Amino acid sequence: MENISKERVNKILEHTSYKEYVCKNEKAEAGRKFCRHDMVHFLDVARIAMILKLKEGQQAEEELIYAAALLHDVGRHVQYEEGTPHEEASAVLAAPILADCGFDDKETSVILKAIASHRNPQTALESGLSGLLYRADKLSRSCFCCEAEKECDWKKDKKNMRLIW
Repeated sequence: MENISKERVNKILEHTSYKEYVCKNEKAEAGRKFCRHDMVHFLDVARIAMILKLKEGQQAEEELIYAAALLHDVGRHVQYEEGTPHEEASAVLAAPILADCGFDDKETSVILKAIASHRNPQTALESGLSGLLYRADKLSRSCFCCEAEKECDWKKDKKNMRLIW
């Protein structure tokens, strides 16, 4: 990854709105016993997507993977507050952040498509960023050791009950 690329991804972490949205998610999920949508989750998704990229021989760019992973759930608090699906809210909130951080229109379009479709099961089989983000998001969950697994409303076939997939 070139220095400019690293800087663009790091600018997301430093962006005022990004920090605000992550903080709002944290407050909205303070009492949540199920999976949280925090920096640990965002980084797990990014790193799993990178593993999948290498394992599958995908051509997705590392900086786009990290940008999408960092931003894919930033609108979760909007879902709690207004009922808007968080993938839609996240795409809306991510667009100006990406522009401010130097991503061009083509890159932004690819990232926003991945964010907007990260809950669509049809995306699971896609190649490229959208498919990687979808699969990494689902694989990031450690259902096999979660204390709230029995109470979780995810369908059994969707839960990650094994470490190796």
